[in-house]
Amino acid sequence: MRTVYVNGAYVPENEAKISVFDRGFLFADAVYEVTCVLDGKLVDFDGHIARLRRSLAELKMTLSVTDEELLAAHRELVKLNAITEGLIYLQVSRGEADRDFLFPAEGTPATLVMFTQEKALVKSALADKGQKIMTADDIRWRRCDIKTVQLLYASLLKNEAKANGVDDVWMVLDGQVTEGSSNNAYIVTADGTIVTRPISNDILAGITRASLMRCAEEHQIKIEERPFTVDEAKAAKEAFTTSATGMVVPVIEIDGVTLGDGKPGPVAKRLREIFIQFSRDAAI
Repeated sequence: MRTVYVNGAYVPENEAKISVFDRGFLFADAVYEVTCVLDGKLVDFDGHIARLRRSLAELKMTLSVTDEELLAAHRELVKLNAITEGLIYLQVSRGEADRDFLFPAEGTPATLVMFTQEKALVKSALADKGQKIMTADDIRWRRCDIKTVQLLYASLLKNEAKANGVDDVWMVLDGQVTEGSSNNAYIVTADGTIVTRPISNDILAGITRASLMRCAEEHQIKIEERPFTVDEAKAAKEAFTTSATGMVVPVIEIDGVTLGDGKPGPVAKRLREIFIQFSRDAAI
């Protein structure tokens, strides 16, 4: 049985409770982050906490817990649950208040919960075989840059993908790919250039995305930030996605169109190796 964190207390998972009046439950008035654990250490922790603070600020939500206290809590959960590879999920809601569309009174304490999940990160069957992707209209709230818990549409798309015998969905806005259901999207052109959509309100600024771009720069791999169409993606030499738990995962098919020889391409495979080593070296 896992030990989880609820508002400063470490408790067995079957004893963890929050109020039915919590705004995260009633309004999805909450934000979250997922920090990976590799070799018992935290990957990109500073980036995740910086994005958490931005999400909180965009929603005018406050959290009295300091970054140092969050780091200590993450490390304590790793220790208590003996996690060597997996993730820590963190969620902050605006707290408990009687149901009202207006925000509760200033000073209402936020609800902070965290828990661990064991997950194989380095050895990935999906990364080895490559993903099959379908596309769908992106009809989400247009503040996709805020990492809220409003994930129902993404969940519906994941289930639609499974029902259609593929692995995931890339969302499309005005004919151009925005991002995957829970990841950033990339293509590789004929000359080896990596193309990914620039940061805006239409996509989440992935922490893994930022680290990957640093890795690519260090290894003199060209990345171009611009929108790309579904047709361009289908004609690409390679494609892949990035996320905290997936790291770098090749794409081998889009809407039934096979990319390259139908196997994970060399650029994506190399980037995955580079990123895993980078994560190991930089984890805290």
